Amino acid sequence: MKISQRVLIVIFFVSLVVIAALSLVGILLTHTAPVRIQGTIEAPEVRISGKLAGRVERILVREGEAVHKGDTLITIHSPEVEAERTQAQAVEGATRAQSRKVEGGTRPEIVAAAREGWVAAKSQRTLAEKSYKRLKRLHADSVVSLQRMEEAEALYQSAKAAESAAHEQYLLARRGAQSEDKESAELMAVAAGGVVEAVEALLGDSHLLSPTDGIVADIYPEVGELVGTGAPLLTITDLSAPYLILNVREDYMPNFRLGGRFMGSVPAIGGEEVEWEIFYIAPMGDFATWHTSNPRSGYNMRSFEIHARPTTLIDGLLAGMSVITKLDTKSR
Repeated sequence: MKISQRVLIVIFFVSLVVIAALSLVGILLTHTAPVRIQGTIEAPEVRISGKLAGRVERILVREGEAVHKGDTLITIHSPEVEAERTQAQAVEGATRAQSRKVEGGTRPEIVAAAREGWVAAKSQRTLAEKSYKRLKRLHADSVVSLQRMEEAEALYQSAKAAESAAHEQYLLARRGAQSEDKESAELMAVAAGGVVEAVEALLGDSHLLSPTDGIVADIYPEVGELVGTGAPLLTITDLSAPYLILNVREDYMPNFRLGGRFMGSVPAIGGEEVEWEIFYIAPMGDFATWHTSNPRSGYNMRSFEIHARPTTLIDGLLAGMSVITKLDTKSR
């Protein structure tokens, strides 16, 4: 009986020692365990849109395809704007011819040409007015954008000015060409040239070019689909400038300073360790991810968004990949 009691006593004390040792080891491991912070790779995105409203004629790229700056991405066909260009060029030609005739002196042919120029300008104004009123109604029904309506209004105002100038030129031609007549003819030609330039500027967006190197991420319209002014057509991701986004709890912020560097592994490329340099720290904490600290500390911890670039460009680094960084600090 005495031997059993001794054994029990020994077992009891040994158990106490083991439990104390395990508790001590657990406390030490808990307070020295590295903290893991996970972030995500992001890359700049460029949304491609144009000023020209029309139908998608061709899509020359596919999603996931690499493109270079200046590559043609999409072509848009707009017969209405092309017709406006033809009309504007005709008016410009007529007004410049009229200007040359006025310079040559007043003759019956000059008077007739001035009248024809006025008739042509009047027709151009009538067409521009109809186009503007039609687009104004469509804008009221939210079919076309405000910018497209304003462009039509600008063309209409230019056509009105051209008609007025043509009419004045006709009257001057009937009275005889003077210095004022010559100046008016020249200004009319300049106004007509401005209309042509405005239409040409719109048609310049019939072939949309890539503004940067990158990967085609999304293509929104299909061939034959009608697109409006300013509508997003596709998105290009620039993989030459990837960056990391981390949400760091404020009690770990002493480990992150603007311009500072840290190491982080990327599991998607074999867990390779990459050095990152911090270039942005959010000026305000994120209230959506606040974390309650130990009640004795008396405050609620929030997180700050941090952006960092790799110090060297890593092959295979894509947007959406995870990055794991470890902090050798006491856990909270």
